[in-house]
Amino acid sequence: MRSAAPASTGLRWEERLESRAALDRFLAGVERRALRMAEIATGSRDEALDIVQDAMLLLARRYARRGEHEWGPLFHRILQNRIRDWYRRGKVRRHWLDWLNANDEDEDDALAGIADPGSRRPEDELGNTRAGHALEAALHALPRRQQQAFLLRVWEGLDVAATAAAMDCSEGSVKTHFSRAVHALREQLEDHWP
Repeated sequence: MRSAAPASTGLRWEERLESRAALDRFLAGVERRALRMAEIATGSRDEALDIVQDAMLLLARRYARRGEHEWGPLFHRILQNRIRDWYRRGKVRRHWLDWLNANDEDEDDALAGIADPGSRRPEDELGNTRAGHALEAALHALPRRQQQAFLLRVWEGLDVAATAAAMDCSEGSVKTHFSRAVHALREQLEDHWP
């Protein structure tokens, strides 16, 4: 006859499973926005994928046992540090990768020419596409700290304190960077939005 496992062992196992599931939900919820933030910061989808993956792995390895309420600021701090590290590694590496990847972009997509029957009018789509490109270009043109503050506050919905923690700066700096970013974006995008 087998003896039953102590209740505390089962509870710890269940807690670990629940914590892991919560971390999986958190990472799934933040993944797309983090990828977009890294892509805007680096200008390269491949580099952005690597940065986000590194940030997620580091969060899971080192901070999974922290409370769920801490994961957001911790993840964004890790993500911003990874982006900062990417900038430090330098222009030479990016230059060569851009040159090598330029040849890959010439391939045609077989489905690209097929019209979507449920799509909107072409002129509306063109206007939205132009506005989207203008927004992306304006975000790329922002200084890095303004870009970070804007994306963390607007896209991620972090408050000033959490943004300051993620950016490793004071709350006053976050407010200044965010304000400057908003003013610069308004000036650059006034032709696309009211």
